[in-house]
Amino acid sequence: MFYLGLDLGQRRDHSAIAVLERWDAGRAYLGVAMRCLELRYVERIPLGTPYTGVVERVRRLVQDPQLLGQVAVAVDATGVGAPVVELRLGCEVMAVSITGGERENQQGAVWNVPKRDLIAGVQVLLERGELKISRRLEGSWALVKELLDMRMTSTGLGRVRLGADGGGEHDDLVIALALGCWRVQRRGNGFGTSRLPGVHG
Repeated sequence: MFYLGLDLGQRRDHSAIAVLERWDAGRAYLGVAMRCLELRYVERIPLGTPYTGVVERVRRLVQDPQLLGQVAVAVDATGVGAPVVELRLGCEVMAVSITGGERENQQGAVWNVPKRDLIAGVQVLLERGELKISRRLEGSWALVKELLDMRMTSTGLGRVRLGADGGGEHDDLVIALALGCWRVQRRGNGFGTSRLPGVHG
């Protein structure tokens, strides 16, 4: 099964795509089948690409023979993302509104998910060794840099900002990855048993 996370940028932000594959490791640990996630594709879409172009790029990916019929999409529906969610991609699409709130909840067809929970989901999978990111994958170094740059900072008045450290830095690839990881975990796919390195050669 494949999971595609789509972070929709605005005028000054890139849109980004991450595709994860979930697979069985082929052996069991304490009687539980070991499973892991592998990042198969990551892309930062050039600034200025219209949303129709972004959607068309995603449509081509989900209709690729390797993914066709076995891919689920989680798309950033915050602000400008809402109309894109309504477009038909020929696969299951879950809309996620990224919030600064305290807890996840669902309102109609949209899931409201705190940004810190999305990022924490990636962190947990990496720490457990359940998420593999190959250095050989095109775009992986940009993603790893974004992961290393993520910081939680206080903005005053009790508010917390979670994002890339420093002005003008990107976090779009991390958000796309986090959306894909969130979508996997929504189904309770038996994670928690594999012990594979997070970033490997």
